[in-house]
Amino acid sequence: MTLQARFEKAFMPNYGVPPIALARGEGVKVWDTDGTEYLDFIGGIAVTSLGHAHPALVEAVSTQVATLAHTSNLFLHEPEVLLAERLLGLLKAPGKVFFANSGTEANEAAYKLALKFGKHEGRSYFVAAENGFHGRTIGALSLTGKPAIRDQFGPFPVEVRHVPYGDAEALREAVTGDCIAVFLEPTQGEAGVVPPPDGYFAEVREICDATGALMVADEIQSAIGRTGHWFAHQADGVVPDILTLAKGMGGGLPIGACIGFGDAATLFAKGDHGSTFGGNPVSCAAALAVLDNVDLEHVQKVAAQLRAGLESIEHPLLKGVRGRGLWLALVLTADASAQVQKAAADAGFLVNALQPDAVRIAPPLVVTDAEIQSFVDALPKILTEAAR
Repeated sequence: MTLQARFEKAFMPNYGVPPIALARGEGVKVWDTDGTEYLDFIGGIAVTSLGHAHPALVEAVSTQVATLAHTSNLFLHEPEVLLAERLLGLLKAPGKVFFANSGTEANEAAYKLALKFGKHEGRSYFVAAENGFHGRTIGALSLTGKPAIRDQFGPFPVEVRHVPYGDAEALREAVTGDCIAVFLEPTQGEAGVVPPPDGYFAEVREICDATGALMVADEIQSAIGRTGHWFAHQADGVVPDILTLAKGMGGGLPIGACIGFGDAATLFAKGDHGSTFGGNPVSCAAALAVLDNVDLEHVQKVAAQLRAGLESIEHPLLKGVRGRGLWLALVLTADASAQVQKAAADAGFLVNALQPDAVRIAPPLVVTDAEIQSFVDALPKILTEAAR
């Protein structure tokens, strides 16, 4: 029985059956169970910041798991304190941190944090963006603006009003003194790596300030160097009230964070929220290794090379390129992303059919000039194969 057949027999059907079974990885390279080599330009959905089997990550995790693997929240340990201090230092804003295990959990914590503020202030609803994605647990799902995955699990406990992403006037009309918080991604990831118009996040900050609503930045995908900045909102010159992180922070180990700034930093009281595994010593050690080894100058350099190379390609199936840093989407002229994903895999590259007309490109942040160039060189033929 093949591994795919065993997977299908053992697992719930929510993922379908992935066509490729991976066995190992090194750097940006991965190998499947048949020994076929690929360049990983998905990066575990923008997770494997340092690539696969990075020596610093292996050393940090191995040392920590051999020293202290788990404590629960009944005890503290140095790696969690060091990580919280490092994040706040990179943010350059006073705040307080809560560690979770995933992006969904980080957003659930932010949802609860904002809800406590809203109840105290007599506010009644949230605002989020159409096509936004914040997770699949009930609070996070209520914020998610994708009816296909959202509606069958409603009604939700608190009203969420969804507005077009990037439309400041629509946001201004939706956010009143009764609004608890505005939840937004600096660039919409699952919608197809869709950046907002220039200045949009500054307008969001102004609207929230004017109405007293909290501004929540969901940086689950966009943070930890992915866009060429430690945090994408820093490029917009704003500080949110609440920030959520996950994915690339752990480099492959599960970890998330909800960070509050200003008054939002102290909204939770003792007992208001918790996590048995949040702030796990091994995950914190991994995140510290990631922060020690992400090179923003390198990310900016190879991101510029990747974008320039992709934008230089003229092909009937390629409409354009959008996104920031090493977080891009190939925008297609037809709904052919699944065919591009298959043709890319056949050519030795892993990419992600994110939307019918959009293919996500999110390689590890350690991707080399040569690896970038090999993908750029191969893409025209991949597109031609997909078009067939």
